[in-house]
Amino acid sequence: MPSDRTLFQKLFSSRPVILAPMEDVSDAVFRKLCRELDAELCVTEFVNVEGLLRGCRNARRKITLAPDDQPTAIQIYGSDPDRLAEASEIAAAAGPSFVDINCGCWVPKIAGRGAGAGWLRNPTAMVEMAAMVVRRVSMPVTVKTRIGWGPESEMPIVELAKRLEGAGVSALTIHCRTAQMGHSGAADWTWAARAKSVVGIPVIVNGDIKSAEDAQRALAETGCDGVMVGRRAIEHPWIFREAKALLEEGRLIEPPTPEERIALCKKHLVMNTEERGEPQGVRVTRRHLAGYLHGLPGAAALRRALNACDSLEGCLAILDEALSRRAA
Repeated sequence: MPSDRTLFQKLFSSRPVILAPMEDVSDAVFRKLCRELDAELCVTEFVNVEGLLRGCRNARRKITLAPDDQPTAIQIYGSDPDRLAEASEIAAAAGPSFVDINCGCWVPKIAGRGAGAGWLRNPTAMVEMAAMVVRRVSMPVTVKTRIGWGPESEMPIVELAKRLEGAGVSALTIHCRTAQMGHSGAADWTWAARAKSVVGIPVIVNGDIKSAEDAQRALAETGCDGVMVGRRAIEHPWIFREAKALLEEGRLIEPPTPEERIALCKKHLVMNTEERGEPQGVRVTRRHLAGYLHGLPGAAALRRALNACDSLEGCLAILDEALSRRAA
């Protein structure tokens, strides 16, 4: 079983570079693309426990894992500890490598209702909730959180890490900003290092991992057991391949060629359309275009043309024309 605790420990023995859970991004198609580019571990989009308990189609889609979609964790979020514990059973039954609890999303519509980073307003309740989920399922349970709600002179994360370990949490991912910072300011990795120094469970450092060099530096400076890549993967999923080469072989590899960029763009369009149909499959790929086409001659015009086209055939023709211009 992928949830076996021995296998769980092996997940972090290689200090993996992990695809972060991102709403409307970390779906099955994008996980597959990132895995092909050497992402060693992936986490699903956030799954709302209320939708999961009601059997909503979107929630079911998010927890559906294909046989080759491993290792992958399912991340759940909610504000009610009883509902989180109940939903964790459904998530665990879907066969992930582990169940992750979102205690880090700062978006007001989530955190403002007590879910996500809203749990940081009451660390004691957060620990009690995590313990309930741990007791409910037989597989490992992890928590993704931030260093505190903020603004604070002393963040709670170090003491909180110890308490979560005591509650039975198997690993902890720390986004090294406060909830109130959102994505602003710089992530302070020293908090991940401090938390790692007081616990025996794996700790994953998250925040401002934008390059292979960042991944290497974050691991070196924190002693953590892995790094998690979020927003950078949206525009540059090649970061997983680049980080693996640097971490495992000590070499910097060349960035993707224009031809590779266009090829990935085409592949993502095809896969999304097969998964979601037209025009939705085309439209959901657009968030990646700026990064995929970065640095190509005429990239802005190419992106405008793709953004104005709702058909797969039309988008592929636009990209093929761009390739032909390069070959001319």
